[in-house]
Amino acid sequence: MTALRLSEFSFTAANQRDQQGGLLGFLQIRYGDLLLDGVALRRSSTGRLVLSFPRRRTRAGAEFHYVRPVDDRARRELEAQVIQALGLERVVA
Repeated sequence: MTALRLSEFSFTAANQRDQQGGLLGFLQIRYGDLLLDGVALRRSSTGRLVLSFPRRRTRAGAEFHYVRPVDDRARRELEAQVIQALGLERVVA
């Protein structure tokens, strides 16, 4: 399988109040032939930068992602590309 590469993106920063809670902003990402919109960039409770993918919640509380990486390796690769593109690679250890 061919690895996808981030080719372009836009970032909209969250307001200061949301940033204090860990939500840094939202991304629109061109990833291969896909346009991923509404992807959130968050700082985890351990200080790690992570991506959060759009999802919906049913009345019963079950969650369903609209789009997400197929596995942890793919998630880590996309996160690394986005963090590097944003110039934040030094923030993540």
